[in-house]
Amino acid sequence: MVQGVRGMRDLLPVQTPRWRAVETAAINLLSGYAYQEVQLPLLEYTALFARGVGEATDIVEKEMYSMSDRDGDSLSLRPEGTASCVRVLNENGLLYNQTQKVFYTGPMFRYEKPQRGRYRQFYQVGAEVFGFAGPDVDAELVAVCAELWQYLGVADHVRLEINTLGDQGARRAYREALVEFLTPLAQRLDEDSQRRLQTNPLRILDSKDENTQALLVGAPELADFVDEQARAHFDGLCATLDALGIEYVHNPRLVRGLDYYTHTVFEWITDQLGAQGTICGGGRYDGLVERLGGKATPAAGFAIGTDRVDLLVEAVHQAAPEAAADVYICMAGAVDTSQALVAAARLRTALPGRKVRSHMGGGALKKQLKRADAGQARVAVILGETELAAGEWTIKHLADGEQQTLAVAAALEQIRTYF
Repeated sequence: MVQGVRGMRDLLPVQTPRWRAVETAAINLLSGYAYQEVQLPLLEYTALFARGVGEATDIVEKEMYSMSDRDGDSLSLRPEGTASCVRVLNENGLLYNQTQKVFYTGPMFRYEKPQRGRYRQFYQVGAEVFGFAGPDVDAELVAVCAELWQYLGVADHVRLEINTLGDQGARRAYREALVEFLTPLAQRLDEDSQRRLQTNPLRILDSKDENTQALLVGAPELADFVDEQARAHFDGLCATLDALGIEYVHNPRLVRGLDYYTHTVFEWITDQLGAQGTICGGGRYDGLVERLGGKATPAAGFAIGTDRVDLLVEAVHQAAPEAAADVYICMAGAVDTSQALVAAARLRTALPGRKVRSHMGGGALKKQLKRADAGQARVAVILGETELAAGEWTIKHLADGEQQTLAVAAALEQIRTYF
């Protein structure tokens, strides 16, 4: 038997409705905030991510799925959406001297060690804003997420952590100070942190290794390198979040893993999913558009991990599987299956948004009703030769077994009352 590729998550029919509901809720919410959808290609030139995400990041160094095409160009499956979004909007002339609020959805790809909540093909809903320099838009991005958690019923199971990185100059100066502090301790760091010391030292602050965290006690503080303008921006964000009633924790070691971040960074974290607790992350990346060949443009955004939010909703609500059908059509006697399909079409017209399923494969009426009940249908419509000849349907309310035979129009009205 051929197996699935390791790290690629299979979404089964019983799981897909909840997963889709999470994605749809995010899309509807962003649309309500006047964000417009953009579609991004799966494949980009590898150089886009090397320049945008950062050559020294874990993503570019060891996690991308890259290949050469027939012309010898290096292409990569997108490992994240922000760099692609900047490329798309800039290439099509939608950034210079303009403001944009956009969102996108779809799969991303990273060659990571698979575990629950971490997949090599994973899904995101991303939102990006361009042309807004103030902290108000940072706060709006956070507020969108807060509203989504409320809608999904998981707000009591997540927390918001925020920090400021200052501008690129502050980040560079802090990087140098951190390397100077940690170099004498290099042999005592965990393996990943030793590798990162010369390539991406800020990621050492994110290390989950307890010994490494102990070594960081007394390390230089990023806040000491942030200038007054950056502090004012961060204070403005905090004041707006306070006004909106959004609780947060200031985590001075939160840096995020991508080189393009400046000023605000934030993460939404849950304790319900074990080690993979970050369900959304984002922040400001004012230098990225220029780094990718455009004009200097302030920008910010976030990415929601659809898979992890789906798992969180499942953990919190432990909901029963969604019904396979709301109305199940059964056939008694020698009834042509085309009659059932005609009845199903009428029901879908009369009950928009409801799932109508016609029985197929034959079998006794008792067996058909058992299948309707197993699929959690609320109503069974029974078509027999006598009923069809008289222009009638027999409808059975499966919760209490109540059954009645009515003219088709009256039956449709009765079925509506069950929903």
